[in-house]
Amino acid sequence: MSQEPASKPHHVAVDVRKASLIYNPDSAPVHALADIDLAIEPGEFVSLIGPSGCGKTTLLRVIADLEHITSGSVLVNGVSAHEARLARAYGYVFQAPALFAWRTVLGNVKLPLQIQGKSDADCDRIAREHLERVGLAGFESKFPWQLSGGMQQRASIARALSFEPRILMMDEPFGALDEITRDRLNEQLQQLWQRERRTVVFVTHSIAEAVYLSTRIVVMSPRPGRIVRVINSTLPDQRHLGLRDSPEFVALAHEVREALADGHHD
Repeated sequence: MSQEPASKPHHVAVDVRKASLIYNPDSAPVHALADIDLAIEPGEFVSLIGPSGCGKTTLLRVIADLEHITSGSVLVNGVSAHEARLARAYGYVFQAPALFAWRTVLGNVKLPLQIQGKSDADCDRIAREHLERVGLAGFESKFPWQLSGGMQQRASIARALSFEPRILMMDEPFGALDEITRDRLNEQLQQLWQRERRTVVFVTHSIAEAVYLSTRIVVMSPRPGRIVRVINSTLPDQRHLGLRDSPEFVALAHEVREALADGHHD
């Protein structure tokens, strides 16, 4: 009798359990996160939303191994957050573009590939491909100061994706942009996610942005940061900006707004 081949173990992309973070635990402690439980499946687009100081960015940085929890556990792709960072399992896009002013756009996107030791030809080819994917073909030789804020963030996204990470972490990447540019980049990011289905963990203050982009919305309370509600999107998989006027979008935005208000009262 033939044996069935052993199935590979299923790993969620992100698995946070009972995670708490206390700054200065020995003197004047600040409770940043309290008992966070969150599991994110591969291919999900999950937004973290909540008031300023609620720990959204702190939680993102914990998942990225840029902050260390006081208690609990964090696994990324089935290994510790530290191991995942060393394995370059994720790309990280900061609030500010964080591009090197002395490098061209192409040079900025090539940097992670060069650190990986790829050949000059491979670095050039891969960087150009990713710039084309974010709509920056033709701007390779420009310097960051020659680009608009939205174009700089697109270059940052191209750089974060250049080494093909399975997870993309984004910390309010469009928060400083004007509304028209933000809408356009929301649409482009949604299209990029539709094409590639990477796991995205996205921090935002904007209810409309969270509702438009996400498959799930994680609502957090004021400090100490707790998850007060996780809301599954009821919107269709394929999205366009016109959806924001639909009854489904308005109802979902209202649900998020109520959850944020309830979090303030807890």
